[in-house]
Amino acid sequence: MPPKWPRRPTRRDPEFRKLDDRYTLGAHAMIYAAVCSGAEFLNLLWRAEWAWLPWLIGVWGGVVAVNAFWVLVIARYPDLEDPEP
Repeated sequence: MPPKWPRRPTRRDPEFRKLDDRYTLGAHAMIYAAVCSGAEFLNLLWRAEWAWLPWLIGVWGGVVAVNAFWVLVIARYPDLEDPEP
């Protein structure tokens, strides 16, 4: 069950942006794991020689790693002021 947010969520809220970025990273990592393990399973099942599969796993894994480094180490979430009406 997702956490209950004490106020109306908005991307201007730094705590919500941080939580949203971490959820998005988790979804990205799960999709990566599901697709790569499924492709590897089919590769073994069909005894295929997919030369592109290690490249897919490596490049996409690098993208996930850079995304994780950005979200977990580099990203800062300053408080954004609401624009005046």
